[in-house]
Amino acid sequence: MRTLALVCGLVLIFAILWDVFEAVILPRRVTRRLRLTNLFYSGGWVPWSNIARKMKLGRRREAMLSLFGPLSLLILLGIWAFCLILGYTLLFWGTNTVLNAGAEVVSFWTYLYLSGVTFFTLGYGDISPTSPVGRALAVIETANGFSLFALVISYLPVLYQSFSRREASISLLDARAGSPSSAVELLRRHRAENSFNDLNRLLTEWELWSAELLESHLSYPVLCYFRSQHDNQSWIRALTTILDTCSLLMLGLDDAPGWQARMTFAIARHAVVDIAQVLRTAPSPIQECAERLSSDDLHRMQEILAQNRVDLTIDEASEKRLEEFRKMYEPYVFALAKKLLMPLPPWILPEDAIDNWKTSAWGRLQ
Repeated sequence: MRTLALVCGLVLIFAILWDVFEAVILPRRVTRRLRLTNLFYSGGWVPWSNIARKMKLGRRREAMLSLFGPLSLLILLGIWAFCLILGYTLLFWGTNTVLNAGAEVVSFWTYLYLSGVTFFTLGYGDISPTSPVGRALAVIETANGFSLFALVISYLPVLYQSFSRREASISLLDARAGSPSSAVELLRRHRAENSFNDLNRLLTEWELWSAELLESHLSYPVLCYFRSQHDNQSWIRALTTILDTCSLLMLGLDDAPGWQARMTFAIARHAVVDIAQVLRTAPSPIQECAERLSSDDLHRMQEILAQNRVDLTIDEASEKRLEEFRKMYEPYVFALAKKLLMPLPPWILPEDAIDNWKTSAWGRLQ
């Protein structure tokens, strides 16, 4: 029995340390399915999101969903710590470590207490190992405890810096594309302000943003669950808006930065597909995605843009090209939006929509 406990302890410690290494240190996507972190997030998000689905749309539901990302970090840290403590407990018990415990009867729970005190470096001294093996295990466990918390302390700033950079660009999109953001509104506002040439610079910035999103969210998938400050904003909405915009520009609009639109579309689509793969989210059926832009909406979109001197020709050929562009990314953003409960942006901004920067707790600007 003690031999089995020794083996189980070694396996558990190695599995946890390797999981910490992959989740915190390794700067690349991990494709292996059987991971504690993956099991934790897939198993934890399902009941959490199911509860949220039963709530009414609004701030309370969004507030609950926004708790999952930060709270999951604390819970995952607790699971790592507990598993390491349990693993070293099995090693202490499996090696039958001799303890200086006074008159106390040594049991499995005594070893568990010793492991916990050692891991958190409390140093009470009421129970201590006296055998060479036990002392060596205590030193190693103390080093593991220090290392784990040092890694987490350095991990959190990196995580929140990536989150802040992501959200800064999303906030900047508010005045440019409306709230919620819309591809048609983005083009309309730039043409209305005679700033259509600025689209090249804007798309360049979003090309870099998409590349950073790809790198950060593949390395730290927990960022996918972090939500934006406003209910009508999200990284999925922003990314989809940029993909929609690039799709329209690639149809060949006058004065449109076609080359930059293709480059931004490529990296943004790459980000969507890879993030969907990391989250084990299969693309939605094409038929479901087709409902997002009806034929009537397409012609209405043409009218809105024409009123603002944006010449968008909608014929059979261009409509087919737009459909092909949409097929490249919409199945993935649909699936991600459904999984993460982040609605997709409209192609056309609703008439009653008000930009977030115009609203406050004390009123709205007209």
